[in-house]
Amino acid sequence: MTIHFSKDHEWVDASNAAAAVVGITAHAQDALGDVVFVDLPEVGKTYAAGDVAGVVESVKAASDVYMPVSGEIVEVNEALRANPSLANNDPMGAGWFFKVKLGDAAELAGLMNEAAYNDFTKA
Repeated sequence: MTIHFSKDHEWVDASNAAAAVVGITAHAQDALGDVVFVDLPEVGKTYAAGDVAGVVESVKAASDVYMPVSGEIVEVNEALRANPSLANNDPMGAGWFFKVKLGDAAELAGLMNEAAYNDFTKA
């Protein structure tokens, strides 16, 4: 898997050239606590990197979900909408948020690999 991480605690799995998968990291879900609601982006909408693409609400707080890369939303995780706890139980698997057709794959180079992200979250 080719996973990249943003400073806003989103992950991007770009191993499928057709559409990258995006979700929140385990670190983010740990900080949020029990996720009770997710607001997912609209399929077909295009976002720039850094745009707010959704919201995740927990028993502790609400937090924006940012686009780690630019592109068009091609699918959202309806199972997550129906069962937000998937973001807690399996944040980098069944708890994915959306799939995006990358606008510029070169933007992935500006994100962190797993080792760099782990160092970032320890700081």
